[in-house]
Amino acid sequence: MVDLARGLAGRGHELFAAHAPGSPLGDALAALLPPENSVALPLRNALDVASAVRLARFVRGRRIEVVHAHVARDYTLAAFAARSAGARLVVTRHVLFPLGRAHRFALAGVSRVVAVSGAVARALRAQRLFPEEKIRVVPNAVDVEKFGRACGERKGGARGPLRVGLVGELSEVKGQDVFLRAAALVAGRFGDAVEFVVVGADTSRGGRRRARLEALVEELGLATRVRLSGRWEDTAEVLPTFDLFVSASRSEAFGMAMVEAMACGLPVVATATEGARAIVSHESDGLLVPVGDHAALAEAIVTLLADDSLRARLGAHALESARERFGLARMIEATERVYSEALAARA
Repeated sequence: MVDLARGLAGRGHELFAAHAPGSPLGDALAALLPPENSVALPLRNALDVASAVRLARFVRGRRIEVVHAHVARDYTLAAFAARSAGARLVVTRHVLFPLGRAHRFALAGVSRVVAVSGAVARALRAQRLFPEEKIRVVPNAVDVEKFGRACGERKGGARGPLRVGLVGELSEVKGQDVFLRAAALVAGRFGDAVEFVVVGADTSRGGRRRARLEALVEELGLATRVRLSGRWEDTAEVLPTFDLFVSASRSEAFGMAMVEAMACGLPVVATATEGARAIVSHESDGLLVPVGDHAALAEAIVTLLADDSLRARLGAHALESARERFGLARMIEATERVYSEALAARA
């Protein structure tokens, strides 16, 4: 959202933002928007009537023409505000999970639905909640130049063990357990020459997910080889420390972390989810393996760790692909077209 706001403002559009109090978005957008163009609302859930009314007043008072909602929880609030203020509604769908039945009614007047990948678009079509002509695919994007600068010195200086990393919220879907089982096989081949890093926040109650992973690390005898890190607000700080990036997801709509790794010039080993197949070209940007197959994942990791030239070649191709396909300018221009289509539909 911040990248999109910065890009659209740079193209001459007037931007406004609604976010929850204390959200990192508030600080990030403060440098882009004047105070009167931003509002903090509770946005507690899809039935937060008070937030919906305040949002509608904000949209109407500033004569906002397009309301763009990015999270399903906020869709109904944004729909109410847009309808009340006579604005056009655009929503972005970031995940593959089906929308609830209530969304069929709440989003009946939506002008455009943005899917962040072809897989998400197919999932939306299968639900038949929206007319085909309203769905647009606009892939997520990253600041390729930022990651390029951050990772430019990755190969310099003294080298320790090869580092294999995974980034993602701690969850069954992200497959950290599959990664750890693969790590055990890789460690059996490389010993102290390789170490593994799992980066991600644990949002489960009482830290249950992290505790399960810690127990698995002990069970696999990886206590000295695996580091479980917390969440990093900026992955450009941690990716430069990796030699190889892994995605072990059981399901992936897009895979932003994979694109960030590619923008850092890292080869990617990924389970062949729909999102990964749309991002990683097998044996060009990285290697794809069957979902849930920790032995195949380990073999792919071993293949790249054992071959410096192959790792370098795939990393170079990954960087080139990220620049060509996932740059911010492409996403901003495509989103601008979506807004124009929404406004034209009103006319």
